[in-house]
Amino acid sequence: MKIRLFLGSTLLLISGLFTVQATTVPEKAAICSGCHGTDGNSLVQEYPTLAGQRALYLQRQLQAFRAAAHSNNKEGRADPIMSSMAATLSDAEIAGLAQYYANQPVHKATKPIAMTDDAGKNLFDGGDLSRDIAACAACHGPDGKGMAAAGFPSLLGQTPHYLVEQLQKFKHGDRKDDYQGMMQDTSAKLTAQDMQALAEYIAQMPTD
Repeated sequence: MKIRLFLGSTLLLISGLFTVQATTVPEKAAICSGCHGTDGNSLVQEYPTLAGQRALYLQRQLQAFRAAAHSNNKEGRADPIMSSMAATLSDAEIAGLAQYYANQPVHKATKPIAMTDDAGKNLFDGGDLSRDIAACAACHGPDGKGMAAAGFPSLLGQTPHYLVEQLQKFKHGDRKDDYQGMMQDTSAKLTAQDMQALAEYIAQMPTD
């Protein structure tokens, strides 16, 4: 009888722990839904889609936002909204949120756009040797899904507006959280037309 009671209590305890773990991440994710959508697919062009993103990349970004909050923006990635949001997150909560969003299906960002030429596709697939611009596909993959092991992000599901904004931030030094400054170096060589062409091409890439 004692053994049965012990086993029963243990199972209830384990069940309770799993219930807490299962509800903690969605509860935290609910706070993010105002900007990033209830399922991680943002409905606001200024904010990124998190659904389907590489977990390691999301984890690093949240850690960078938290570092900025704890260092008065001297370290990490400073952002007036995200730094405050990430300031109190624990390592476990960050890892849980990253995995939660990585597991959500991503939706295509825009309806089909009439592409006037292949400028965006050509830059993405092959870069431009004459200007020493590396191909986006080299790090983000030919399908735009990124590289999990390296922590390079997926670009799928992002709006043209958001993509151009991030390229501009890298170009002008407002964002410096890229690996070995690769995005800063690449974006510095891109024109506004290059950025728009790339963004429109990426936004229409298949997400399945």
